[in-house]
Amino acid sequence: MGKVHGSLARAGKVKSQTPKVAKQEKKKPKTGRAKKRQIYNRRFVNVTTQVGGKRRMNPAPTAGP
Repeated sequence: MGKVHGSLARAGKVKSQTPKVAKQEKKKPKTGRAKKRQIYNRRFVNVTTQVGGKRRMNPAPTAGP
């Protein structure tokens, strides 16, 4: 049998210390065709060109001044 990292007496310590925050009510997300339309509009229709030229999907943070 494998070893356990740390004592099991401390299991769930952080979760029990964290204050409970009630969930907020929010609008249901769009699904199906409507979601695809939303993504298309976000990516291709109202694009703002940046300094580098073309818009990248997952850009790494660039070193700023």
